[in-house]
Amino acid sequence: MIVAAKTKSVSKEAVRPSNRLVVWLEDVRNSDIPIVGGKGASLGEMINAELPVPRGFVVTAQAFREFIEVTGIMDRLFKMLEVNVDDPKALDRASADAKKLIMDTPMPKNIEKAIRDYYATLCKREGEEVYVAARSSATAEDLPEASFAGQQETFLNVKGADDLVRDVQKCWASLYGARAIYYRVEQKFPHEQVSIAVVVQKMVDAEEAGVMFTNHMTTGEDVTIIEAAWGLGESVVSGAVSPDTYLVDNKTFEIRQKKIATKQTMITRDKKSRKSKQIAVPEAKKNVQVLPDDVIVKLAKLGQIVLDHYGKPQDIEWAVKDGELYLLQSRPITTIQKREAKEGLASGEVILEGLGASPGVVSGTVKIIHGRDELDKVLEGDILVTKMTEPDMVPAMKRSAAIVTDEGGMTCHAAIVSRELGTPAVVGTREATRLLKDGQMVTVDGQKGHVLLGALKTTEEKPSEEAKVTAVAVATKPITATEVKVNVSIPEAAERAKATMADGVGLLRIEHMILGLNTHPQVYIKGGRSDEYVNELVKGIRTVADAFYPKPVWVRTLDAPTDEFRAMKGGEGEPYEHNPMLGMRGIRRDLRETEHFKLEMAAFKKLFDLGYDNIGIMLPLVQHPVELKRAKQMMLECGIDIEKVDVGIMVEIPASALIIDDFIKEGIDFVSFGTNDLTQYTLAVDRNNELVADLYNELHPAVLKLIEYVIERCNKAGVKTSICGQAGSRPEVARRLVGMGITSISANIDAVEAVREMVARTEHEIILDAARKRVV
Repeated sequence: MIVAAKTKSVSKEAVRPSNRLVVWLEDVRNSDIPIVGGKGASLGEMINAELPVPRGFVVTAQAFREFIEVTGIMDRLFKMLEVNVDDPKALDRASADAKKLIMDTPMPKNIEKAIRDYYATLCKREGEEVYVAARSSATAEDLPEASFAGQQETFLNVKGADDLVRDVQKCWASLYGARAIYYRVEQKFPHEQVSIAVVVQKMVDAEEAGVMFTNHMTTGEDVTIIEAAWGLGESVVSGAVSPDTYLVDNKTFEIRQKKIATKQTMITRDKKSRKSKQIAVPEAKKNVQVLPDDVIVKLAKLGQIVLDHYGKPQDIEWAVKDGELYLLQSRPITTIQKREAKEGLASGEVILEGLGASPGVVSGTVKIIHGRDELDKVLEGDILVTKMTEPDMVPAMKRSAAIVTDEGGMTCHAAIVSRELGTPAVVGTREATRLLKDGQMVTVDGQKGHVLLGALKTTEEKPSEEAKVTAVAVATKPITATEVKVNVSIPEAAERAKATMADGVGLLRIEHMILGLNTHPQVYIKGGRSDEYVNELVKGIRTVADAFYPKPVWVRTLDAPTDEFRAMKGGEGEPYEHNPMLGMRGIRRDLRETEHFKLEMAAFKKLFDLGYDNIGIMLPLVQHPVELKRAKQMMLECGIDIEKVDVGIMVEIPASALIIDDFIKEGIDFVSFGTNDLTQYTLAVDRNNELVADLYNELHPAVLKLIEYVIERCNKAGVKTSICGQAGSRPEVARRLVGMGITSISANIDAVEAVREMVARTEHEIILDAARKRVV
């Protein structure tokens, strides 16, 4: 029987931390964040709420401050940090020098003695010399204004006072990692005002562990979601294993849903080295439910106690050892989205129809925009109406309640950006700018593609039983062998994309960042502003890479047609092409304008030097292996180690699909199907021409045959396959792709959940069919 770990009584007259060098966790409260950091304060709160938290102490921020002051290194330390953080070499050098200064400086005897004394007392309390975890707790960590979580070090399985003193000093040094320094400068936090505490807590050598969310992490629904795996919880937190997922009703504590995953690996403590190591899960436990039902309920009840204590939804790490439950950490859930749009079905007079490009129903005042100089007309909550949106309209799009365009299809700029912003949109109406009037009140239904006269009227619909079941089913993330990723076009959408809990980013479009500058790249190059341009790319890509780290983010190099560049400042020299979509775009532009391609590679190099090893480079519109070879050679010339970086191609031309074996021989790590172009090039249908939109069919047998052939050849060669075109956002297409054996599917933000459900359902059907055949 598993029970909650018993908590030793805590004195209600706790001694406040004040200016002490070391303090017991039970003496800590939330008001002590400046002294013990967010992590330490949270643990102290839970202990005082008599929750089952492993005991320990905190080496306070005052101890660190005394260390740098008494030893006389403070001025020298902060002087080292006065560098240009956009220069990777200078940043890395400053980080290395700062860490070395801290590690080479002897710890004052009084601080060392305090740490040793507290560790000895902890061991005496536990009746043996204990393993502990030394966790950095920055004094600004987990605050609403900024988050430093994950930027400092944690050391597990520490045993003995000598090792503990050394690891506390390592935690201090980690306050000056390159990423932490960069983040503080970017967020305008003076280094002098950020300190660090170290939480020293008894290690739980977990047999089962995981994460619990006291509410649905994106919708806020009143359910508890528990993820569980064998061994230490690192495997779940890091994403190294697909955990079991349990869904519990917070009112009745009824287990609504259980998804039992195949757990391939687990992390345990190695008895000899005392380090954490990843091992294979024993065959008999791979498909076994990790937590019994009674423990699932007990854990959910504990989560509600924590929620009640803090008064807001919590993300909690937990562990089980020798039949006892422990809570290891708790922090607020920050991904719950507030839904502003009214629910129900819009009713009224339909005055305009188009394609429903981004779901949602909302009312507002029409503001017709004929050019960039009119964008200031659009105020918060207005309906932006224009012929077609452009990248420099994104600020106005953010202010808009909905977007309506004359032109475009499901993959146009307005559609893509609206979905990422969560803004209802109707595109391809042909005559919105003519029929609608400035100041007119309308309702936009982005699901049906309707614009209705007047303010929103809804007819409430009672959810059917089927809908209720569906709502429960989507309340948690199904575990799938086929990865479900997300497409991102603008850095501003990174957090919303992250909230989908996607397995990474299958497509980050670089051209939207470039076009959004509204200045032609050649203006930067010829004007000696190349560094400024590179830094803009680094900033945009980094925003997304940070949000998803360590999950993969595949960044597509420039793929914008000449007509879009012509509209930019300094773009007057762009050639006129009768059909820009078949012209100088994608890799063919990069291989001609090599100066610009080198700037793109300089941005990637900078990111790799900063430690972003989750970024992959994806080359668009390739039609011959010679293009891939030349691009890789230029990457090498720019200092990128292509052996350590994932390099892939877009398969969006029938030619590249038909000779995929030649690309594999040249060397690729992945391919991604750009079905928007692959479909239009295979069927000779302009995907943004509403006159022939009815002929555009991503499920055409010829398109599917090309995709299936590439998947089969790539699987044989061990090359990863994905899809990032609009077809990947359609569940019925996802179903076919899973059957073909695709490695991953990247969908638009609003489609991730539905695609994931279809992927899970299809995989289960395949397994079931195979099992049935074996029985027969």
